[in-house]
This record gives sequence, C-alpha cells and structure tokens, in this order.
Amino acid sequence: MARTPSNMLPLGTELPSVKLPDGAGDVYNIHDNLKQNGLLVMFICNHCPFVLHIADFLSPMALELSKLGVGSVAISSNDVIQHPDDAPSKMVAFAAQHNFPFPYLYDESQDVARAFDAACTPDFYLFNGEGKLVYRGQIDSARPGNDEPVNGVDLLAAARALAEGGEINPAQRPSLGCNIKWKV
Repeated sequence: MARTPSNMLPLGTELPSVKLPDGAGDVYNIHDNLKQNGLLVMFICNHCPFVLHIADFLSPMALELSKLGVGSVAISSNDVIQHPDDAPSKMVAFAAQHNFPFPYLYDESQDVARAFDAACTPDFYLFNGEGKLVYRGQIDSARPGNDEPVNGVDLLAAARALAEGGEINPAQRPSLGCNIKWKV
C-alpha cells in the first residue's frame, strides 16, 4: 500500500458545485447535504487498508456531526478498471456493510477529485455553513499497524469548534492513505 499524504487544499476554498451518482445510479447534489454548520466531504474507497481501518467509525462520526449541524457525503474517485473492488455496485454493498447514513457517490470522471485536489483515501474536507473550507486533513492519528485508537479526535474537534463558533486550530495534519487510483 502506498502511503500518500493529502495535498492540504487552502483554507477558505469554496465548496465546489458537484452532482454525482451513488452506486445505484441516483444523482445527488452535495450542496443538498450542506447543513446549518457545514458539510464533511470524504474521499474513500472500498479496498484501501487505511479506509478499512476507519470504515466502522465513519457512521458514528457522521451521526455525531449531524447532531452538530454538519452534513456528510463520501466520494470514491478510483479507476474501477484498475480496481474493480471499487465499482459502483460494490460501493452499495460497502455502504450497507458499514451502515453509512450519508450518500456514497461515484466520481467516474475523477473531475471532482481534481477539484478538491484530493490525493489519497481517506481524505477529509470540512466546510462551514457558507461552504468555505475550514479544516482538511486527518480524522485522527490512527493508521493500520499503529496502536492509536480510531476516535476522530482531530476532525471532531474542528467540527465542534465550528458548531460552537470557536476557533479551529489552523495547525492541521494531512491525512495519510492510499493514493487515488488515477485513470491512465
């Protein structure tokens, strides 16, 4: 597995206008998931060990974010020719297996990943209620093979500060994961 850090999109970046299908083909506008206090956009996939390490935490985290007035959406941008385990039909099963309470969308063209300057899975972007980027980077320090707990401490601290009108720590650490599987 390649250990690729996120590119750290500049804070203040505007939430791109995005319409994508989920694994079943239903089209979603991610702005529809933007709640009063914001939106978390996650780049994930089905096969990456870094995503699998945190997959069971994504649902409880999204439910916690919802209580804070923050919506959630996940996007897979991997080339399914290279990685058929990431195919849309398998995304449906992956979302059901992990009880995702948010849309899990497919970026076949990879244009959305490019718009976010996404580099890895998982990669996290937290936007405020006005659609401005306020946090990007790691969910927490847990990685496959280390003994750190998967608890979302970094991301949830930013979301709580956002919901409470507090200061979000500008010292943000990149996420680390498998590189996005770009089309050749």
